[in-house]
Amino acid sequence: MTHRVAVLDQDLCQPQKCGLECIKYCPVNKSGAECVTINELSKKAQIDEDVCNGCGICVKVCPFDAITIVNLASELATDKIHQYGINSFRLYKLPTPRKGEVVGLLGRNGMGKSTVVNILSGKLKPNLGRYEDPPEWNEIFKHYSGTELKNHFQKIEQNQIRASIKPQQIHRLAEAFDGTGNELLDKYDERGVTRELVRELGLQNSMEKRLKELSGGELQRIAVAAAASKDTEFYFFDEPSSYNDVYQRIGVARVIQGLAKIGKSVMIVEHDLTLLDFLSDYIEVLYGEPTAYGIVSNILSTKIGINVFLDGYLPNENVRFRDKRFSMDVSSSSTDIFQEGSDVVIYPKLEKKFDSFSVTIEPGRVRKGEVLGIMGANALGKTTMMKMIAGVEKPDIGSIDKKIKIAYKPQYLQNDSDVEVIALLEKASGGPIEGSQEEEQILDPLKIKKLYNKSIRNLSGGELQKIAVASCLIQKVDLYALDEPSAFLDVEDRIAVGKFLQKFVRSYGKSAIVIDHDLQLMDLVSDSMIIFEGESGKAGLATAPMPKHEAMNRFLKSLDMTFRRDEKSLRPRVNKIESRLDKDQKSSGNFYYKH
Repeated sequence: MTHRVAVLDQDLCQPQKCGLECIKYCPVNKSGAECVTINELSKKAQIDEDVCNGCGICVKVCPFDAITIVNLASELATDKIHQYGINSFRLYKLPTPRKGEVVGLLGRNGMGKSTVVNILSGKLKPNLGRYEDPPEWNEIFKHYSGTELKNHFQKIEQNQIRASIKPQQIHRLAEAFDGTGNELLDKYDERGVTRELVRELGLQNSMEKRLKELSGGELQRIAVAAAASKDTEFYFFDEPSSYNDVYQRIGVARVIQGLAKIGKSVMIVEHDLTLLDFLSDYIEVLYGEPTAYGIVSNILSTKIGINVFLDGYLPNENVRFRDKRFSMDVSSSSTDIFQEGSDVVIYPKLEKKFDSFSVTIEPGRVRKGEVLGIMGANALGKTTMMKMIAGVEKPDIGSIDKKIKIAYKPQYLQNDSDVEVIALLEKASGGPIEGSQEEEQILDPLKIKKLYNKSIRNLSGGELQKIAVASCLIQKVDLYALDEPSAFLDVEDRIAVGKFLQKFVRSYGKSAIVIDHDLQLMDLVSDSMIIFEGESGKAGLATAPMPKHEAMNRFLKSLDMTFRRDEKSLRPRVNKIESRLDKDQKSSGNFYYKH
């Protein structure tokens, strides 16, 4: 038996621009019944899930990809936790908070993590799918009878659970609070830990500044400090790594682990797999269809949870939730694939001095078909290097003879424009997009077509990032420079964009420079690497390009971290600090796994 799910994306449905194909071609409608109709209030399509036979014709004929129809196993119907309304998103099953543990939620964007957080923190009362006739608390307790969640919900009903939430959209913090970092932490610190948190998160020079003056990374860490300084039973951190470099991410991880060590329940959503692996005690996988429905898996160990997610198959529940598995076959960093004379740009030693900062770049080159990865702490001059190679910034010492065309995807993206996605892409490519070679080579693989008619202003962070990457790659240039392409992308999109970028560069003889702090992505995509060292905000020094193994070893040594390869998924895994493997690898000087 199956349980029907019919979801309509209200943003994409545009009845005034189509011929109402969903109503015309529905076979149930043709037989005289009313399955797809127009909702009198919203003036948009509405699907009767009880009458729908799941044929999927409306899905295929909708010109705006606004309809999703899925047949789920009928036993899931009894596990429905919340549904927002007719033909809207619904969540099945819930993760259980665990005292003294960090539980990682791993899944695509749009699978219901916000719904999970709102329910577990008491902001949203679960309606068990009865959006027209919501249940009372005693019915919810009965539904969870015999489980730990019953106790959790009873505490919510009696106002005995307080939650501390670090939201994803940290810029809203600066909009809502007009004071300094010190004033914010004074307001929220219930545990008397401000000084300790400021030290652990490297915020000593940020506390006197107003929130509006802070960089993305500083704001992120202040938001983590504010959430961690509250004295509550349940803590939730939504993507705490964004804008932070690897050193700062480790500081954030230690703060979050510190909460679990004092017996608190902690949940985290994080798309940087290296950090999630380092941080979590357990994983619960969220799967389903983005913006249509989400299902929470049973609890798994961190290693098994991440591997199951990459596999796309939950063996204990016998559920396949993705057609293909993601393998981490790492880019060959052998230099013999690059022929003599394949240099796109050769640069000498470059130096640039500002009022209180200077950066020195050792000589190097970028070759045809190569992805050059750049890693290092924030504020060492990585973006300045990109701008010098692009000719946007003039070096004080050294010059680049060869004038090459560069397309640059900046680190911070603007979404204040009201133009449609397709107009932005056509401006970048300099011509029509639909039916073009660029559409076939770039926009189809990156799954951008569905967003053509959306306004830039209405895109999520992940959608905006994919559009920025696509509009960089469709330009006709010699070198693509991408600054933090992983920000706001979920794990699946990070792997897909990383693999696509490498294939695109190799197949079409292009070249790319990528700056990112996601070690897993950089390991996957880079052929060779540059490491930035020095003192953040004062002086940066970039190495010459190095073979990937040598660069990763040097970088991990500076982090005092060692990596091994997971034998099943081949992904890099962080060794637990002071474990036998960690000690063995450090004593042999091999911080990065052998090939």
